[in-house]
Amino acid sequence: MTHTTDTTGAAVPAQLFTHLDSAGQARMVDVTNKVPTVRSATAAGFVRCGARVIAALRDGTAPKGDVLAVARIAGIQGAKKTADLLPLAHVIGVHGAVVDLIVEDDGVSITATVRTADRTGVEMEAFTAVSVAALAVVDMVKGLDKSVTIENVRLLAKSGGKSGDWLRA
Repeated sequence: MTHTTDTTGAAVPAQLFTHLDSAGQARMVDVTNKVPTVRSATAAGFVRCGARVIAALRDGTAPKGDVLAVARIAGIQGAKKTADLLPLAHVIGVHGAVVDLIVEDDGVSITATVRTADRTGVEMEAFTAVSVAALAVVDMVKGLDKSVTIENVRLLAKSGGKSGDWLRA
């Protein structure tokens, strides 16, 4: 039996890990026999920007155009392309995706909620939506401020599936 190690360095049989086969090789988990259920996940992140960028976002003068509209569409598209980016993610139906961006005094707050009725959850799709929306903001404003940063991308909540509901405290 092949073993791998846990975070403490202790040997652990490879089959205990869902994405490893008995030889310790990466595999996609087979969800064929799982019953589709309604699932959702919400993630959030933040793009920290300087005053010049905030002013351009608020008065609509960013040189590349409507930053928030482009980022919103990029985030939705990112959710739909998650399986193309993460090699062990399942191809699932993204039945709903909402990406909200709010300009704050020190940057742009991004929240994405993704929904499906499928065999596996949409946490990775929500993470990807936020991350791609944040990258789009950076791309659209980098000419104004090279110091923008993407921060604090995190899961806020998930519902459905075998593990049930979870909410960040």
